[in-house]
Amino acid sequence: MTMILNLNRFRSPLERVERTFEPGEFRSDDDDFRIVAPVELSVEVNKDGAKFRLVGSVKTTLETPCSRCLEPFAIPVSASFDLMFLPHAEAPGDGEKEVDDDDVGVSYYTDNEINLGDLMREQFYLSMPMKPLCRTDCQGLCPICGTNRNVATCECKSEWVDPR
Repeated sequence: MTMILNLNRFRSPLERVERTFEPGEFRSDDDDFRIVAPVELSVEVNKDGAKFRLVGSVKTTLETPCSRCLEPFAIPVSASFDLMFLPHAEAPGDGEKEVDDDDVGVSYYTDNEINLGDLMREQFYLSMPMKPLCRTDCQGLCPICGTNRNVATCECKSEWVDPR
């Protein structure tokens, strides 16, 4: 199944698209997470001439390392989005431009196609916590010996010395 949404197929002003993607369909070379469950995408496509508004949600489970202990853990994702897509020809030039509030949810498409993989990946990153923790009371790693303090204790003494 392709992750490309062909805009030529939309004839009516409002259509619904429901798709499920397997984790293996995503290339995840540079991502900070791994997709570990099927991705359910549900989108309403509103067509207004060459403008397309995609309103929908994406659901899956991601796996990412904890910021403290580095152990992988699962993060359920259920993200909603409301994005406007305009033809690339309407994109502002390469020069600097002040970003209006109306511009924040605007993206551009080329060749009458929208890459749903990029759209979903963006929603995954927006759903991730800034500092992912496996649990709120995670003890992390010992800075001296590297022992995971959640599963073992060590005899290291971590004394703080004022460097002044």
